[in-house]
Parts: sequence; structure tokens; C-alpha cells
Amino acid sequence: MNRQAKGRTPRRPPHKKPSNNQKDPVGVYCRVRPLGVEDEECCIEVISSTTIQLHAPEGFKTNRNGEYKETQYSFKKVFGVSTSQMELFEFVAKPLVDDLIHGKNGLLFTYGVTGSGKTFTMTGSPGQGGLLPRSLDMIFNSIGPYQAKRYVFKTDDKNGMEVQNEVDALLERQRRENNLPVPKTPSSRQKLDPEIADMIKPEDAYKADDVDEDSSYSVFVSYIEIYNNYIYDLLEENQEDAIKPKPPQSKILREDQNHNMYVAGCMEVEVKSAEEAFQVFWKGQKKRKVANTRLNRESSRSHSVLIIKLAQAPLDADGDNILQDKNQVSVSQLCLVDLAGSERTGRTGAEGTRIREAGNINQSLLNLRTCIEILRENQMCGTNRMVPYRDSKVTHLFKNYFDGEGKVRMVVCVNPKGDDYEETLLVMRFAEMTQEVEVARPVDRPICGFTPGRRHRNQAFKEELSRKLEERGGPTDRDLPSVINHLVHSLPPLPSSELTDPHDDITLPRLIEALQNRHRIRQMMIDEYNKAANMMKSMLQELDNNLITKDNFIHEQNGKLVEKDKIIQNNKAELERLEKKNKMQEHKIDILQKTTKIYEDDKRSLMHELETRDQRLQRELSDKRRMEQRMHGVVTDTQYKWEKECDRRVNAMQLEMQNKLWVKDEKLKQLKAIVTESKTPGRPEPPPRQTQPKRPSREERLPAKRSASPSPVPTTTPVRPLHRRSRSAGGEKWVDHKPSSSVDLGTVLQPVIPNAIQVSAPSEKALSKCDRYVLTHQEVASDGEIQTKLIKGEVIKTRGGGQAVQFTDIETLKQELTAVPRRKRKSSEGAPANENASDGAWTDVETRCSVAMEMRAGSNMGPGYEHHGITKRRKP
Repeated sequence: MNRQAKGRTPRRPPHKKPSNNQKDPVGVYCRVRPLGVEDEECCIEVISSTTIQLHAPEGFKTNRNGEYKETQYSFKKVFGVSTSQMELFEFVAKPLVDDLIHGKNGLLFTYGVTGSGKTFTMTGSPGQGGLLPRSLDMIFNSIGPYQAKRYVFKTDDKNGMEVQNEVDALLERQRRENNLPVPKTPSSRQKLDPEIADMIKPEDAYKADDVDEDSSYSVFVSYIEIYNNYIYDLLEENQEDAIKPKPPQSKILREDQNHNMYVAGCMEVEVKSAEEAFQVFWKGQKKRKVANTRLNRESSRSHSVLIIKLAQAPLDADGDNILQDKNQVSVSQLCLVDLAGSERTGRTGAEGTRIREAGNINQSLLNLRTCIEILRENQMCGTNRMVPYRDSKVTHLFKNYFDGEGKVRMVVCVNPKGDDYEETLLVMRFAEMTQEVEVARPVDRPICGFTPGRRHRNQAFKEELSRKLEERGGPTDRDLPSVINHLVHSLPPLPSSELTDPHDDITLPRLIEALQNRHRIRQMMIDEYNKAANMMKSMLQELDNNLITKDNFIHEQNGKLVEKDKIIQNNKAELERLEKKNKMQEHKIDILQKTTKIYEDDKRSLMHELETRDQRLQRELSDKRRMEQRMHGVVTDTQYKWEKECDRRVNAMQLEMQNKLWVKDEKLKQLKAIVTESKTPGRPEPPPRQTQPKRPSREERLPAKRSASPSPVPTTTPVRPLHRRSRSAGGEKWVDHKPSSSVDLGTVLQPVIPNAIQVSAPSEKALSKCDRYVLTHQEVASDGEIQTKLIKGEVIKTRGGGQAVQFTDIETLKQELTAVPRRKRKSSEGAPANENASDGAWTDVETRCSVAMEMRAGSNMGPGYEHHGITKRRKP
């Protein structure tokens, strides 16, 4: 059975970049440092502003014949020992900063042997700032008025940039300020470290020209070092552990969606001033690996890279806010690299770790030379050899710059003393070779389609608006875009579009026809370009497939060699690691034993305290149960006593009420006797003898349940009950709400409320002036009479500033009509009353007495008088 061949992972197609045939050579500059001791022999002589000459020192033979050989090397510019830092910056770094502000990338690195002045050239000293602080100062001098607020631009951890609105940026600032315990980086010169204070004098400040005013800018800084071919973030905050110090975590290189290399997980700090940016740099500089060697007291043992990212986005059409479109954000970066110096271990006297550091430094610099050589060979000889960028982190990180992503410039620093002649000779050869490499010129970023000068017009509009509030709008004159695509000139010209006659039917059709012709020509150009691009793509793919096999074979062989070297290095590193780990474990065991002893003592004390608290809790629970039993007995006794007292009071009240009813019954009997005693008119009968009424016995009183009346009440005329006086007769102000009604009121009296506002519908204005409210509702009752209800309430103020009504009372008024009968006596005392005759019904004593008992308590009318409830006008 034939096994199917394993498919090879297809290679990702390269990113399509805008084509640009223009190329610029790598700019190489040379700087000669002064001699340390005047008596030392000098091997370098500056011939002109672009040429230097090397001659061998005494006792050094350059060929077999014993003759001294003098060599000359040319550079773009040579800076002698008297050159100041400002002059160096003006020729070398200032153009790169200009390109950075205009959206282009740049790479600047220093190269040379140990002790040649690379770090001084890049960083400088107080009063003599190097390329790095001057670049930061020029950036912020140029974009200072146009910087966006902090956290408006936000990195997405994938080498991209996002734009946040003002609200999200404000929340981000508050959240980070609350989460960060470390105070903010000082931005004033007085608070800077004395070692870096006053790096640049105010008179040496530079500023870029033609800065886009219609864009907002923000600067991000990251600082890394490449030590032993590993990348470390110098700005990363590591938590210090006293028991086991945690080594710094190395970072890896990744490729973003545009095929640009970046350091994944690297901290990018947003800075708002040159002082703040240089303070961040100096914070990372203190973590950089340096060591004391025989040639240099503070020799750099790693390659340091400061990455300055400038994010810029155009303002919207009003020129007020940043355009919230991620595609419109342009990110340019400038990399300032301080390469470690190449050295010979025999001259530096390195031992142990220093030998391994020197080996890694020389290996990375050798790989840089190899890449430059292959690039030059491919360009000059037309070959297509693979450039081994991945063999070193330095070349792998900056491969995009050599592929045309930005300008590349190198400052070669040399020491003229004779002891460094051999190393200087190698540096000069490398510099001469580097000048022959050409890098594609970066393409200008596309121009935004908005009208230029938006920010200035917006500011002018705001100033004019503050002075004249009655005027609206901005200036009417608007500048047309100054930049036009060069392809427009190749299209047919547009005819005149001036309209002089409203009935002109020739100009517009002619203009439409010209525009259609231009569109057709433009479409043809696009089709031809697409065809040519597809053909080139197919050719490149074929060439790429042919190179894959060769590249894979070479890569496999190189991989095997690298693997063997790595195995040897890993074994050595493993031995050292195990020894350190053994010592660390012993130290950790001692600490753990001490910690265990402390924990055991704490445990015993806590157990003792737990037992004490448990006993106390048990005692409290027993006391609580005893208290509950005692309180339960007290409650039971008290309840029993109150039950007996309540029974006694109820019996006494019943007895008192029965006595009162008995007294009333006796009085009624006496009244009946008085009324019915005399039968002859004009001859009064003597009053009956008053006898003492006999009180009923206890047995008769207790079980008896008598009614309020001794005899059944006959049919009588209904009496109008008295109504209580309305509580609205105070000094409050009322809202008298009387809605419209269709009830026929006739002669029914209406209630009148003094000090009131009468409305047919309540309103907020009326309620705000009063503190009481009454609603008058009239309707026909079931007996056919008009019934009036007064629904009352209090006006209260609500929290929102309005008024609300809380109803508290309902008062009912009813008017009844009664016919007053003639007062007659019956013809005979013993004749039965005629229930149907209304004339003689009022002559019955029992009827009259029963009606009299319906009066309210406290009435001044005596018994036997009839009380008719006639409705009166009453205040609510």
C-alpha cells in the first residue's frame, strides 16, 4: 500500500505593497571620537567632509612585503572630533524625524567597536544631548499644539491602533489612574533625574515644517534590548520576590496583518512631552545589561532599541473631533538602535559569562553583515538568494526596513587610537559595503479627502461665535484641495461649463459626454493595470515555487547545525540552571521550615482560643434557655391576669348599660301615663303618684338582651340626621373643583366654601396656590333626592416640582322633603291606632316617644317634641 505523500504547508502570499521603482542607498555617516590620551598613536585621518584615511600603526605590517598600506573610505558625511551633537543631529536624524511626522518610517542605528562612542552619540550627556533626546524634543515641538488627549489612541496589541471617542478615553484615564499605585511620570524639568536633566538647551530646539494641522497626533514609546539573542522588555514592571527572584520573561517576534514585524507583548507607553518620553527611556536604560571590561568601564552587553510610534488621524469635516475610522489612522515609527560593540575576548579580558555575551554579540553583528552582503549581491548581480533575516533577532526585527518600509541610516563610530586598528578596518569594510545597498523609497500616505484648514476655521468660528452670538455659520470661502492625482492630467480636458443662458441645452450635455469619456478611459487603465498585475503575480509565484525547494534544503542543513549548537549550549545552560536551582531549593527549604514552625505556634494559640470561645458560647446558650423559661412564665401569668380583668370590665359595662335602659323605660312609661291620663279637654287630671321604680334582680339583668325601644316602632316620618360641621372652615386656601353636571338641581342649596378658587378642571397653577382640595359631586340617589358628596384632600408638593392630591375625607349632604302632619289626638284612649291614617299617627304616644329617642345624644329638645332633619348650608 502506497502511503500518500504529506502535503507541504503552502507559503503565505506576500503582502501587496504600492509599487515604487525609486530607491535610495543606505545613508552611512562616520563619526570620529577624540583620543583619550594625547600621547596615544592615531590611525585615522580626516581628509575631507566625506573621506577618511586609515594607516597602520607602527610595528604593524599589512602585507608580506612589509610595506604600510594606507586605505581611504568615503561616506555620505564625515564628522570630525570637533563636531557637536547638534550638527550631527541636523544632518543625520532630523530628516528621519520629518519623515516620521509625515507618516513615513525610519531606522537609525550606531555601529562600531567597543568604546568608540556609540552610546554617547545616541544618548549623550547633560548639556550635550544625543540623537535620541533631540529627536523626541523635535517631535513634541512640532506636534505639541495638535496632540490628542491621552488614551484617545489605543494600541490593539497586534501592532495596530484604534481610535476611541472622548467619553471612552476619559473613562480609560480614570480607570488607569485608579488602578496604578505608582504616581505619574514627572513631566517638568525640575523633577527629572539629575543624570538626564538639561540634555538639550532651548536654543538648540528644532521644529518640523509643513505639519498637518488638520490631524491629531499621539506618541507611544517602547524600549527593548536584545541580549544573548533574546528580546526583553525594559519597560515591563516585574514583581520582586525575595524568596525566589523571577527572571525577566523574553518576548517573541510576530508578523502583523501587513507583514510587518513587531515584538509581541511589548509595553507601549503613551507620552505627552519630550521630558516624559526621555524619563521613560531612562527608566528602561537603568535595566540595560552593562559590564566593566578592560576596554570600556560601562560596556553595553546587549543591543538596545527605542521604538517611537506616531499615530495620527484626520479631523472630521467640522474640524472639531477626530474621525472615528480605524482605516484613516496612520501609524509611523522611528527605531533608534544602539548596537553593542564588536570585540575580541583577548583584548577585553572577558571570562565566563562575558565570553558568552561577546560571542552572541559578534554572532548577531556577523549575521547583520551577512544579510547586507546578500542584499548587495542580489541587487548588483541580479541573483535572488534568500536573505537569512531569521538567523538573528536584530535582522529579523528590521527586515521590513530593508524591504522598503522606510529610510535606513547608520552612524559608524570609530576610535582613532592604534590599538583598535584591526577592528576599525573591519568596521570600515562593512560600512563601505552597506552604502552599496539600496532600499526602496517609502510611498507617501494617501491624502484625506476633507478640505484642508478645518482646524483653523473651526477655531476662528468659535472665536467669532463667542463675540457675536447672533451670527451663525462659519466663513464662506473654502480652499480647494491643493493635491490632485497625477493620472488626471492624462485624461481628456473638461470643456467649459459656464452657463450664461438659462435655456442653454449644449453645455451640460457636452460636459456629461466628456465625463463619460474620462470614466471610460479610466476604466480601461484600471483593466490594463489589473491584467499586468495578474501576469506579474503568476510569474512571481512560479519563481517562488522554484526557490522553495532550494530554500528548504539550505534551511534544513542550517537547521541541523543550529540544533547541534543549541543542544550543546542548552546542556551547559541546564547544568548552570540545576546548580542554581539546587541552591535555591535549599534556601527555600530553610525558609519553609521556619514558616512551618511559625504556623504551628499560631495553630496552637488559635485552637486554645477556639476552645475558650466554645465554652463561653455554651454558657451563654444555657443562660438564654433559663431566661426564656422565666419570661414564658411571666407572660403566662400576665395574660391570665388581663383576661380576668377584661371579663370583669365587660360585665360591669353590660350591667351599667342595662341600668340605663331600665331607667329610660321607666321614664317612657311615666310619659305615656301623663299623656293618656286626661280624657276631658280643659279638665286636667291629677298627676300620678311618683313611685320608686323597682330595680330588676341580677338574674334578670344578666341574660336579658333588650332593644333600645320598649315597643315596636310604628310607621313614622323619616327624620334627617344631623351632620357634623365641615372641617374646611379653617384658614386654609381651597381649590373648589365643580365639574359640569347634567343633573337638574332645582332649588337644592349648594355648598359655598370661603377663601377658595373655583375651577371646572384642576390645573397645576391653581393647585400650586392652595393647600386643600375639594371635589363637589352631585347625583340622584335611589330615593329620588339630590345627594351631594364633598371629596376632600390635601395638596402636597412632589419631588419633581409638581403637585399631587392626597384624599383624606368624604362628606355626604342630602336634602329630604317631609310633609308636616296635623297634630291630633285619638278619640278614645283604648282605640287601636290606624296604621294607614297619617293624620292620627302622630297622636300616638309610643310613636312620638320612639321618634324622640332617635335624637342624638346631647340634644336640648325635650321628650315628646318632633325633630325634623332639615338640611342647612354647611361649610365643608
